[in-house]
Amino acid sequence: MHLKILNPKEYMIYYKFYKSVYKNRPEKKDDMGSMLLAILKNRSTINKRTKLQPLLVYSDGVPVMGTILAQVDDMSTYIQMSFFEAVSEDETAFSLILEETKAVGDAWGAEFISGALNIHVNYGLGFLCSHYDQASSFGMNYNPAYYNQLFTRAGFETIDLVTYKQAMQHFELPMSNRVLKRVKSKFTVRTMDYKHFKRDIQIYTALNNDAFKHHLFYFKRSFEEDYELFRPFRILLKEENLLIVERDHQPVGFMLWYPDYNELIPEGKTLSINTVLAHKFLNKPMSTFKIVEMGVIESEQKTGAILALFDALNQITKNQYAYCESSWILKNNRDSSNFGLKWSEGEYKKYAAYTRSIHG
Repeated sequence: MHLKILNPKEYMIYYKFYKSVYKNRPEKKDDMGSMLLAILKNRSTINKRTKLQPLLVYSDGVPVMGTILAQVDDMSTYIQMSFFEAVSEDETAFSLILEETKAVGDAWGAEFISGALNIHVNYGLGFLCSHYDQASSFGMNYNPAYYNQLFTRAGFETIDLVTYKQAMQHFELPMSNRVLKRVKSKFTVRTMDYKHFKRDIQIYTALNNDAFKHHLFYFKRSFEEDYELFRPFRILLKEENLLIVERDHQPVGFMLWYPDYNELIPEGKTLSINTVLAHKFLNKPMSTFKIVEMGVIESEQKTGAILALFDALNQITKNQYAYCESSWILKNNRDSSNFGLKWSEGEYKKYAAYTRSIHG
């Protein structure tokens, strides 16, 4: 068994390894492979401020475990074990990767190591910790249970993440009519406008950077990075999928939601033109929609803006879907967790991210 440090001409070897790991796992839907490919080919905007070093461990000439070490300029205290994949629970292979991570992290001036963060939270955070028999929803990770065990046994601290789910036949807005009337008197909600697509992505970026500036692992995004993320999905997204809440005609928050497109991706396949065809032209129904992101600027938090967004979402999605599922929320974020319990039937899938000191 040996570790190989890939040079830039070998980066595609990592992509092939990533694709091979889930060949026989129908629960995995590859909805972020195109982003990983762009990063490995140095074609993503995020490459401009990110150091990369892919690693692979080989056993008998076959790759069995790997990660892409990453360090972003705006989060330079961390070296990330991003896009981690493993074909089995091999602690010897993990030890080889961890020791190289510590050495590279020292050379890059990092203090901490993160696991289950894929460069930015918008590209993926968290290893699955439950519901291993269910398919992954769009934008969420799927992995075997031993991914988590490898990190915990190596002394990483666990950061718990949870999602929430509700059957729409039982959905109720978490507020009284009196409160709803007061909220509507203060806030208005509009949809994204494709005629002003770049303007609204700029607004989305600015709202994100304010709303999540104190969030663990979050670092400031640029318009170019978010535009790159949204642009390929224009053919799938409707204007109603990005809601912007305003107060006195000024944007103060947003909600990004969309159907679970993974329901359209066949087993073992990647998000592709066939997904678009099934959605746009075949009108293939999807049972679940996802609340992917929602945030309110710091000065307007706890003022009812989130309630205005939920009311608008309810009006749009009513009688169209069987289920609503949220993206991950930090379990120790009491405000978000308590609100999740109010609108849902309770915690659903569980995920975990990991951190440790390089020298701990």
